Amino acid sequence: MADKKKASNMARRKQEIQLQQEIETQEEWEDIMSKEGLYVVDVYQEWCGPCTGLVANLKRLKNELGDDLLHFAIAKADTIDALEKYRGRCEPCFLFYAGGVLVAVIRGANSPMVMRTVTEQLQQEHKVIDGTAERKEIKDPYISMVDTMDDMDEDEEETEEEAKKEVTVAIIKPDAVQAGKVDEILAEIKTQGIEILKQEERVMTEEEATNMYTHLQEEEFFKDLITFMTSGPSHILVLTKGRTGENIINNFRDLLGPTSVEEAKEKQPESLRAKHGQETYMNALHGSSSEDQAMRELGFFFPDYVIPAAEGKPKLQRTLALIRPDAFKLHKEEVIQMINEAGFKIALQKEMLLTKEMAEDFYKEHKGQEYFDELVTRMSSGPLMALGLAREDAVEGWRGMLGPKELDKAKEEAPDSLRAKFAVDDVMINQFHGSDSEDSAQKELEFFFPVQQTMAVIKPDALGTKDEIIEKVHEAGFKIAARKETTLSMEIAKEFYSDHKDKDYYNDLVEHMASGPTMFMVLSREDAVDGWRSLIGPTDPEKAKEDSPESLRALYGGDILKNAVHGSSNTERAKDHIQKIFGDLKFTCDGWLVKDEQEMQEQDEKTEEAAGEETQQTTEGEEQKEGEEKKEEGGEQTTEQQEEKQEGEEKKEEGTEGGDQTTEQQEEKQGESTKGDKPSKEQTGDLEEPPKQEQAEEQEQDTAVTKKSTEVEDVAPEDRQRFREAEAAKTEEEKPQEEEQKSTEEAKPSEEETPKEEEKAPEEPPKTEEEPKQEEAKTEEESPKEEEKSEEAPKEEEKKEEEKKEEEVKQEEEAPKPAEEEAKPEGEGEAKTEEPEQQKTEEQTKTEEPTPEETKTEGEDEKKEEETKTEGEGAA
Repeated sequence: MADKKKASNMARRKQEIQLQQEIETQEEWEDIMSKEGLYVVDVYQEWCGPCTGLVANLKRLKNELGDDLLHFAIAKADTIDALEKYRGRCEPCFLFYAGGVLVAVIRGANSPMVMRTVTEQLQQEHKVIDGTAERKEIKDPYISMVDTMDDMDEDEEETEEEAKKEVTVAIIKPDAVQAGKVDEILAEIKTQGIEILKQEERVMTEEEATNMYTHLQEEEFFKDLITFMTSGPSHILVLTKGRTGENIINNFRDLLGPTSVEEAKEKQPESLRAKHGQETYMNALHGSSSEDQAMRELGFFFPDYVIPAAEGKPKLQRTLALIRPDAFKLHKEEVIQMINEAGFKIALQKEMLLTKEMAEDFYKEHKGQEYFDELVTRMSSGPLMALGLAREDAVEGWRGMLGPKELDKAKEEAPDSLRAKFAVDDVMINQFHGSDSEDSAQKELEFFFPVQQTMAVIKPDALGTKDEIIEKVHEAGFKIAARKETTLSMEIAKEFYSDHKDKDYYNDLVEHMASGPTMFMVLSREDAVDGWRSLIGPTDPEKAKEDSPESLRALYGGDILKNAVHGSSNTERAKDHIQKIFGDLKFTCDGWLVKDEQEMQEQDEKTEEAAGEETQQTTEGEEQKEGEEKKEEGGEQTTEQQEEKQEGEEKKEEGTEGGDQTTEQQEEKQGESTKGDKPSKEQTGDLEEPPKQEQAEEQEQDTAVTKKSTEVEDVAPEDRQRFREAEAAKTEEEKPQEEEQKSTEEAKPSEEETPKEEEKAPEEPPKTEEEPKQEEAKTEEESPKEEEKSEEAPKEEEKKEEEKKEEEVKQEEEAPKPAEEEAKPEGEGEAKTEEPEQQKTEEQTKTEEPTPEETKTEGEDEKKEEETKTEGEGAA
């Protein structure tokens, strides 16, 4: 069984090998790249192997197509130099090569996409072989990204390495020094823009000269050279140029000329050695031949010298240059050549004729000057040329080339300046204009080169390179105000190219433009129409490659029909094309697209809503803050009210405690007064029971009074008085009934006890009226005192004094009277009965706070009841 399985695996692997050719060496890779047909290569790493999941699908496709141009291969990236950048990745990667050129890349085991790409690329390859199509090479996006990252890393390393300026060492030899040519040589060096960083005059020793010219020690003239270099003083120079010193070594050697003086005079007569050298090694000057030699010589002559840091990338300026009509007519080509030689880049260029009004508007700042009228006349006398120049120091550099404004001064002080060199006889106005500052340059450029819009089209044949084309659009200073990628219908294509319908190629052009996606762009820039047409180059790509090799059609065009890009020929056509593709668009003064009114209104509404939300949040925050402050104030007030209420309750509790203490003291005194002469149980019989019953009732009444007092306290302050008045009225109604009931209950024990008392004391004299009168007087005296006590309850000190006075009065009134009490024990029981009633009345008076009239009425009622009670007892 195992043998069968093994044989099956071997057979299956043999089929796979037959389907996919194995490539493991660079030679094998180069061999398949040289063969005809489409190769689908599965690139794999040795540690993970090829993608076997698609083998069955590839085999089926191979069988279905049966095309000899289709080949499959697997390539080991680990051992093939051409696939070095694919190493280290385990993701399946299929490369499609046709004729040794990469035409497609698929990453991942995406079977449908691989199958579809194989079919499409195979059909394309047949067309290429038949001559009906061109093979299009592509770059692997991943490899391009890796290359970009590597370039960035290299640039960073170079930046770190080039942090210092590049320098070279120059020596003015003894023969030139002795001839007195040092100053002349230094002046010529400076005129070439070379900077002298360090200069020193010294006489070289034999050792120094030998070490310096070690590389020439095999020459026959070596000893004579050493003798010559030590024969007198030399000038040692350290030179650089510009911000970075880039290429200073080669530039200075070009200025020196050939080593041989004779050769220099013959080939470069303007070189320094041709002018100042004598013969062979006596050639006036020396310059480092390489960067390594320059560093070695610098360390030899100036070991402690620190090379200055390189400056950053220069910022380009733009300025306006005007060649006025007379000079434009006579010297245009010569002036343009001088501008280019000075290192300026002509970014904008226009020939135009100014009207008198336009000239007056441009030079309005000079109005009132005596030369103004002649200036305007000359500026409008014929066509002139306006140029937009770009350079690191464009403003100052151009004005330096122009020279002074006054012609006489220019001819005297700067005879080589443009104004002096190209002055026109009998004309006092100079022939050139230049902006005096960057701000002025911007305004003047906008005057002559107003911002325009033009239509730019990337045709279907070049859409695959749209990113590169857009990058060049930005590099040329264009703003892409609007863009759209779409496939044109035949009708729209015909309308778009309606101005070409009389041409022979019209139908082919329309069909091509409708054959696939097209990118339309609205570009904005100064002089956009002419600028874009200049960038795209001639219509025929072959001619473009000859006349303008850097133009877009030269780089990306194939033939006249498939020439990659299109541009409007003038401003009117540009407006018409923009309207057809994009509709009605509006642009700002600097070339950007203006949003329509609805969008602007929506944006304004959003802005207002956002502002309203911010305001509302701010208002809510303030209100919340105010509410918290008020809450804090209310809390403080509530706290104060609670504290006041608590103090009032404490005072009331103290008053109640004082009343309870008074009652207890009275009971104790009363008990003491009766304790000494307390009758025996046989004498009193059941007389002790009524006081206990009265004590229980008194406790119930105290509980009721306390409950009512609590209810009064729980009522709101404004309703508390009315509640008390209602309770007082209710108490007055119930009071006679209660007193009546008590009188009846008190009378019963008296009646029951009377026979017994009579039996025990038959000779007891009848009860006198003195005791009721004393009780009446007592009640009358206590009522105003209770009223006074109720009114002065909040004051603790006064209350205590009143309590002391009451205790003294009661002690005097309740002093023991043995004769009367022995004679009349019933009066003692009555006194005990009256005392709880008086205490209960006092507590009710404290709670209800009766008025003086109510107090008086209560006193009269009690007096009547006492009289009635006395009469009843007397009758008994």
